[in-house]
Order: sequence, then C-alpha cells, then structure tokens
Amino acid sequence: MAVLRLALAQYDFTVGAVAANAARMRALAVEARERWDAALIAFPELALCGYPPEDLLLRPSFLEACAHELDALAGGLAGIAAVVGHPHALGEVYNALSLLDGGRVACTYHKQALPNYTVFDEKRYFRPGHATRVAVVKGVRVGLLICEDIWQPEPAARAASAGAELLLVINASPYDVRQAAERERVLALRARENSIAIAYVNLVGGQDDLLFDGGSLLVQPDGSIAARAPAFVEALLNCAFDPVTRHLSAIDWPAAGDTGTPATLYAGLVRGVRDYVHKNGFRSVLLGLSGGIDSALTLAVAADALGADRVHAVMLPSRHTSQLSLREAEAQARRLGVGYQELPIEPAYAALTGTLAPAFAGRAPDATEENLQSRCRGVMLMALSNKLGHLLLSTGNKSEMAVGYATLYGDMCGAYAPLKDVYKTTVYALARWRNDPEPGTRDPGPGRVRGEVIPSAVIERAPSAELRADQTDQDALPPYDTLDAILERFIEGEQSQSEIVAAGFDAETVRRVVRMVLASEFKRRQSAPGPRVSRRAFGRERRYPITSGWR
Repeated sequence: MAVLRLALAQYDFTVGAVAANAARMRALAVEARERWDAALIAFPELALCGYPPEDLLLRPSFLEACAHELDALAGGLAGIAAVVGHPHALGEVYNALSLLDGGRVACTYHKQALPNYTVFDEKRYFRPGHATRVAVVKGVRVGLLICEDIWQPEPAARAASAGAELLLVINASPYDVRQAAERERVLALRARENSIAIAYVNLVGGQDDLLFDGGSLLVQPDGSIAARAPAFVEALLNCAFDPVTRHLSAIDWPAAGDTGTPATLYAGLVRGVRDYVHKNGFRSVLLGLSGGIDSALTLAVAADALGADRVHAVMLPSRHTSQLSLREAEAQARRLGVGYQELPIEPAYAALTGTLAPAFAGRAPDATEENLQSRCRGVMLMALSNKLGHLLLSTGNKSEMAVGYATLYGDMCGAYAPLKDVYKTTVYALARWRNDPEPGTRDPGPGRVRGEVIPSAVIERAPSAELRADQTDQDALPPYDTLDAILERFIEGEQSQSEIVAAGFDAETVRRVVRMVLASEFKRRQSAPGPRVSRRAFGRERRYPITSGWR
C-alpha cells in the first residue's frame, strides 16, 4: 500500500475573518498539493472562524457565513482532501471538523469532549458529539479527533476499535509554561494505549489574552515523539504515514530551536504583541519608559515584535526621577533604535496640585499625591496615543497586578499589557535571557538587535516607582522572590493561608499579601488584556467577585 502524504497547516487563523481564513486554507492546500503531492491537509480546530469565536457563535448570520464558506471551500479544492475545523449548526451548534474531498463535504465529525475549565467555555456554545468518525484517505483509515478528545481516553480508543490506523487530531490548545510537556505526555499515553500513530496539528498566534504556540507533533505507536514543530512560528509541515509499518515521518520540518522556558515564553510575548497590534488595525505602539525593569523588558519585546521604527518610547520624568533612570532609559531607546521623547510631568502635576490645594487643605501629603503623578503620566500617554495613532502598551507585571501595586488611570492605562501574566522574578529572568548575545529565540522579529538591550544598571538597581524621594518597591511589598512564591501558591496553587504558612512563610507576611490580592480585584477588572502564559491568569481564567466577604 502506498505511503500517505499529508500536510499539517500550523497557521494563525483570525477570529471572525471567515472569508479570509477560507482563502488562506485554499492557498495552503494548493501549495501542499503542488510542492509535495500531498493527498491530505489538516487545519487547526475551528480554523474557519478562528478560535475562540465566543459569542459570535450566538449570531445566526455568523454561523451561516461559516457554512457558506465551508461549502465554497469544498467546491474549490481539487486533487487534495482537507480536514477543516468549523462550527456546525444543526439546530444545536457543534464544534466540528469536516473532510472535504472530491468537491464536497465527504463527512463531518462532532467533538465529543467539551472542555469547560481554565480558559475554556465550550459548553456555553456547543453540544457534545457522540459518534466516532474514521475516514478512508488513499486507502488509509484515519480516525478524526478534535483537541480535548485526545485528552480523554475514550474517543481515541473508540476510533482505534473502529479500525483507525492513524489518528489525526486538530487543535486550538493554548500556551502556558507547562503545556507543551503535558501535551506530549498525554499524546504518548494515547498512542501507547491504542498502539496507533498520532498526527497532531495546533493553532499558532495571539488572540486577545490567549496565545497558541503551535508546537505540532508526530507521535509513533510506541509513544515516542517522531517530530516537533517550532513554537510560535507558522509552518506548513510535510508528513508521511507508512500503512505497512504504521509509522509517521516528518520531511524537512523546520528545527524546533531552543525549547527552554525563557526562549519559548519570550517568543510567546513577542507573538502576542505583534498579533494584537496587527489584528486590531494598528501599525505602531507607544509606551512610557521609566528606567525600570518592566518598561525596559516591554520595550525590548515591542521592538522585537514590530521593528524599531514602529515603537515609540516616552520618558515622563518628575522631581523624583533619578539621573540613573533618565540616563538608562535614553540609552536603551538609542540602543534599540526606537523613537524617544522626554516630556516632564512637573507642569501638569503642579497645575493639578494647585487646583486641588483648597480641597486638600489641612491634610498631609500621602499616596494621593504619588498616584496623581502616575495619573499625569497616564493622561499624557493617552493623549499621545489619540493624537498620533499609536497603540499604548501598559508595562505592569503580574506581581504588581496581584497586590494592586499599580494606579488606576495612571500606569494601568493602555490597550495591551504584555507582562500582565509574568511575575516580577520572571521579568528579571527574561531580561537576562534577552541580553544574552545569542539567545537562540525561534522568532527573531524584524531588525532584531543582539546583545545587551536592557541596561545592566536597570536590572541590578532596586526596583522603585520613583513617586517620592528614596522610594523602593520593598517599602510596601515583601522582597519579590518571597512575594512571588506566596502569590504562586495562592493564585496558581489555590492554597489557603494556613497551607502557605505551613510551607515556611511568615504568617503576617502571608496575611498581608492575601489581603492585598483580595482587595485589588476591582483594579484587575479594569486592567488591559495581556497574554496568558501561566496556569492561572487574571481575567478570562481567574474570576473572583469584587464584592466578597470571604477572607
């Protein structure tokens, strides 16, 4: 029996861009057929409409457009079959895939296992399927599954029992720092349980606060990994399945590159910024560059994502801004080649404090005046964004967002927050990794500057908001290594205060940190979206009530 040549389309398909997604599928199918004589091409989960389409699925016109484009795509393909993910409306709506072959929809499969945990909300929109689907392509019996199906043992087992020689799984599996290893573990287990090879294609790209890393895989019947595709890179992957040996092989796949956590995480942040900016119709970004580590890392990510000519940094000094901050912020901007401007906030701050003086009479200065400085900066950055058309990036990190060490309508201003799900200790680790002369990133970006782009003085200095004289973050917070360890246990680990104390942390410090986290929910509800990279991100994933008596 002849070898089955198939292609996996590890590509980005924009939510809602149904006609454009169909056109891209058509072009990729033609490319796979002409370059490799592929008999089959597979696209990711819900690729026709993009993932996740959320409440677009509640609009009949949206579902009708998907059905129309699916039929048109089927009629426009010749000489190659295609597995396409799409919503399927039959009174109820299903998360489906269809095999397009011979100018028609040859068969359709409905996803059986609907995830409804972490970032997933599929039971809001879809009904589960119950039927197994094994399609014959060039004489090979191919079991068809969708994403969560492979995480449960039953769908794969039923497909194997129905005679499948190969499992083809289409996916929109979001990234987090542990997902790739867990994904490989599950796929290896399913392959061994059923003595069957698995071709796994995953979506790539940023969609609002979700990142999809690609990382498509070929798995042999014994559970060994035959090939890994790179993360956060679009690729048309050439594969072959031998029905005699029942093994898969990858043909000239791009190298996976550095698969370590800093490299992959940094590539994900770069991809998230690039996709959010481009998909929302912007060409350039703006950010406040303070001379601190968070804005320095954000600037490097933005420059790597978009190119220096599309990034603009503004230093907004006050009377408390140090010479180190002024010097190093400008040095970093010059090193990266981004636009740079210095606009002091003192006149605006003096005007506001003067106007407020009668109302504040008799009251000592406190955090109000500190926050007013941050809000002056926020107003000025938003004005620049409005006037010049740059999308404003917020530069805060997860540690700050967790405990509310951020100012509403001040440094929280912005349309996108690249570091929102990145703890402060990880910010430092990424900064050091980025400064490596050869960091080995898989997604270098346009015009990437090598070597030290984040000044070492910024990395080594004590972190400070510089809103009063001689201020450091540790005046108000525990050291970041302690703070982040407590936060990870409380947020990602869902541990109680007593469990965290039992792990060796000071009881009063734990109580103070937890108190700050719970009291800051109202701020997080008003924060900009940012890429999810952990197992428990604020926003879509971690949703706590603002008003709550639980402590």
